[in-house]
Amino acid sequence: MSLPLITATSTRTASGPRAPWRDWVALGLLMFPVLLVAVDNTALTFALPAIARSLAASGVELLWIIDAYPLVLAGLLVAMGSLGDRIGRRRLLFVGSAGFATISAATAFAPSAEWLIAGRAGLGFFGAMLMPSTLSLIRNIFPQSNRRRLAVAIWAAGFSGGAALGPIAGGWLVEHFWWGAILLVAVPIILPLLLLGPALIPESRDPKPGRVDVPSIVLSLLVMVPVVYGIKALATHGPAPEAFAGIGVGLFMGYVFVRRQRALARGVGTAPMLDVSLFGNRIFSTAIVANVLALFSFNGFILFLAQHLQLLEGQSPSASGVAMVPALIATVVAGLLVVPLVRIVRPGFVVAGGLLLSAAGYFLVAFGDHSHGPSLLLAALMILCLGVGAAETISNDLILGAAPAEKSGAAAAISETGYEVGSLLGTAILGSILTASYQGNLRLPAGVSELAPAAATSQAGETLAGAVELAGLLPAPLGEAVTAAARTAFDSGVHVTAAIALVLMSGACVLAALVLRTVPKAK
Repeated sequence: MSLPLITATSTRTASGPRAPWRDWVALGLLMFPVLLVAVDNTALTFALPAIARSLAASGVELLWIIDAYPLVLAGLLVAMGSLGDRIGRRRLLFVGSAGFATISAATAFAPSAEWLIAGRAGLGFFGAMLMPSTLSLIRNIFPQSNRRRLAVAIWAAGFSGGAALGPIAGGWLVEHFWWGAILLVAVPIILPLLLLGPALIPESRDPKPGRVDVPSIVLSLLVMVPVVYGIKALATHGPAPEAFAGIGVGLFMGYVFVRRQRALARGVGTAPMLDVSLFGNRIFSTAIVANVLALFSFNGFILFLAQHLQLLEGQSPSASGVAMVPALIATVVAGLLVVPLVRIVRPGFVVAGGLLLSAAGYFLVAFGDHSHGPSLLLAALMILCLGVGAAETISNDLILGAAPAEKSGAAAAISETGYEVGSLLGTAILGSILTASYQGNLRLPAGVSELAPAAATSQAGETLAGAVELAGLLPAPLGEAVTAAARTAFDSGVHVTAAIALVLMSGACVLAALVLRTVPKAK
C-alpha cells in the first residue's frame, strides 16, 4: 500500500505538530480500505459454488472471476503509486475508494460470468489506487520506529484478519442474501473513510516528482498479464506453445521493464516507476520474498478450503465461514504479540518461526486424511494463520526499516506489489493445478450419462460444484458414487498443492533464518 519511487523526502502538507490521538484515529480510518481490499481478495472465494450455479460459470471462468481483480491491481499498483506521488496519496486514496464502492455496487448485479469478470477487473483498477496509499501514509504519520512498528502490526493484522474475515462475511451473505451482496458491502465499509478522512488524515506527496513515464505503465501490465495467462493455460491444458509463449513474453517484458527503470534512474526529469536499486539490500529482498511466498500459499489454501467445507462437508456458507473464526482471531493476535517479542528475539528468527508454523500447517494438509470431517483442515488453518500473522508483521516492518527514509514510498509500493503478486499467483498457479488435478482424476461411475443431462455431466467434469449438482439429479446410490468420485479427484489436487506450499514455506523459512539473522533486536 504505497507509492513507488520517491526521489525526495516525502512531506506532509499539514503544518505544525499533531495531537497523538489524531494519528491513531487516522490509522483507524486507513484500516477501512485495508479491510476492504483484504476481504475482497477472499470473500468471493466462498461464493464460487453459488456463482457457478447462478451464472453457469466454467472452471476457467471461476478462476478468472477470482484472478481478474488482483491481476489488474498488481499490474497498475506501482503506476498508481507514482500518480499518488504527484497528486497526493490521500487524494488518490479517496478517488480510489469512491470508484471502488461504485463499481462494487454495479458488479453485484452482473448477469453473466463475463460481466462479473469485467467488473472484477474494474475493481482492480480502483483497488490499485487504494493500495499504494495506506502503508506510506502510515510511514508518514508515524515517523518514530517504535510507534511505526505497532502501527504496521495493526495494519498487517487488519490485512491478514481481513483475508480470513472475507470467507466468514462471504459465507453469511451468500446464505442469507445472494452472492452479489458480497460486493455491495464495499459501500458501507468505505463511507467512514470518505466522511472523516479529509479532516483527520494528513496529505503527503513527493515535493519533487518527475514526469509520468507512460511506457513503464504499459510495460508493467505486459509483464503480469502474459505470465498469468501462460500459467493458467499450462496448468489447465498442459504443455502447449501458447502457454510457454505467454510466460516467455511476460518474462521478456519484465527484463525490458527493469532495464528501463535503471535507465530512467540515471537520467533527469522522468522518474522511474520502480526503484529497483532497493532489491540490492538483502534484508529488504528477503522480507519481500517471504511475503510473496506466504501470500502465495495462503490464498491457494483458502481457495480449496472454501469449496471443501461447502461442497464436500455439506456446510452452509455461513457455517463454513464461522468455522474460520478461530483462525481469524489467531492471525490478529499473532501479529500483535510479535511486536514486543522482537525486543527479546531477533526479528529474522521471528519471521523464520512464522514461516515454519505455516509449513507445519501445510504438512498436515499434504499428508493428512481429509475424509473424516473438517477438523484436520481447520487445525491446519489455525497453525497457518498463526505463522502468517507473525511473519507478515515483522517482514513488513523490516521492509520499511531497510529502505532509506527518502525511499519509504518505493519500499511500501514494492511491499504491496509483493502482496498482490503472491495472492494472484497463489490463486492462479495453485488454483489451476487444483482444477487440472480434479479434471484429470475424476472418474464418473458408469450409468451417469444415461440418467443425467449432457450439460450437467460436462459441468461435473469441469468443477466440484458441477459434480455436486450432478449428484443431486441422480438416484441416491449413483449420486453418492458421483460425490465420492468427486471427493477423491478433488483431494488428489489438494495433496499436490499443499505439498508445493510446504516446500515453498520450508525454503522461505531457511532463507529468512540465514539472511535475516543479522538484524538486531528492536529497541
